[in-house]
Amino acid sequence: MIRGTIYQMHVPHREPMRIRGFEFGSEHSERSCAIIGSMRGNEVQQAFVCATLVSLLARIEQSGMIAKNKSVLIIPCVNPLSMNLIERFWPGDGADINRSFPGDSNGRSTERIAAAIMRVARLFTYGIQLCSFNQPGDFMPHVRITHQGPISQESLTLAQDFGLDYAMDREPTPFDSTTLNYVWQECGTNAFSLYSRATNRIDTDSAKTVTDAVLRFLARRQVIELPKELGIAAGHSSRVLRESELVDVRSERASGFFVSSTHAGDHVRAGQQLGVILDTMDAHLLESLASPVSGQVFFMRTDPLIQQHMVLFRIAPS
Repeated sequence: MIRGTIYQMHVPHREPMRIRGFEFGSEHSERSCAIIGSMRGNEVQQAFVCATLVSLLARIEQSGMIAKNKSVLIIPCVNPLSMNLIERFWPGDGADINRSFPGDSNGRSTERIAAAIMRVARLFTYGIQLCSFNQPGDFMPHVRITHQGPISQESLTLAQDFGLDYAMDREPTPFDSTTLNYVWQECGTNAFSLYSRATNRIDTDSAKTVTDAVLRFLARRQVIELPKELGIAAGHSSRVLRESELVDVRSERASGFFVSSTHAGDHVRAGQQLGVILDTMDAHLLESLASPVSGQVFFMRTDPLIQQHMVLFRIAPS
C-alpha cells in the first residue's frame, strides 16, 4: 500500500487541508479502479465504507491476491475541512465539490479540488463513487449509472458485477454535466455511483453490503482474488431499472405527522397500506397512503413531519 497526498490546500486559522489517497498494487501497474468517498461534510457513511475498504485491501495485498498488473486507488474523503466543521458544503461560499467538475486549477476552492481529483481519477478504467441520496430517507442499496453515451450502456452491463439487487439507469439533467460521474464518462472511464442506506450516521449492515459489492466487482474484473475467510457471497443478478419506472406515492391531500407501516426493501401488493398522515394537534387520520402497484419499496421518506404533495415512497414495480 502506498499512502500519498492527492492535494493540499492552505485554509485560514487551521493546518493545511490534505486529501489523502491509498494505492494498492505495484507502482507501475495498469490503473484499474479508483474509489472515491465523501465529497460533502455529512457523508460519514461514505468515508466509513472507504476506510473499511482500505483495511480490507491492505489484507488482500499482503496475501498477494492483487493481480500483478492491476492497481486500485482509494480516496476516502475529498472534503476533510467540511467534515471537520460538520458542514455539508464548502465553508464560506457553500459550494458543492460534486457540482464543480471537471474543475479549474486557477478557480474557486471547490474547482481547484475537483481539478486535482480529476487529474488522478481520469487515468483509471473503472471509477466508483460512494454517494449520498438526494432525498432524506431510507432506500435500497444500489448502483447507479447516469446515462451519457455508449459508455453508459457498457457500464450497465458491468454493473451486474456488483451483485446488488438494482442497477439504476437514469437520464442526466443539466446539472449532471458538472458531476464526477458524468465527467468521468467523458474521459472514457466506466463510472458507477454506489449508494448505501445511510449518510450522516454509520450503518454497519449496509456498509458491509456496499464493501462486499465493491470487492465482488474488483474480483469479477480480475483485479483481485477474494480470500475465502472474508465470506463474501456471490451476490444477486441485478435488475436494471430506469429511474422513470419508479412509481411515486405522494401525500396528495394533507400535511402532518407521517407514520409508516412499511420499510425500504419490503415487498407490497397493489392497494396495500404503506402509511398514514395524522393531524399534528389531535392525531386524527388525515390521509391513508396505499401502494398503486405491486412491487418492492425502493425508497421511503423518514421525516416525521411532512408537507402536502411530498414524495413519501417510491415503488419498484414487479
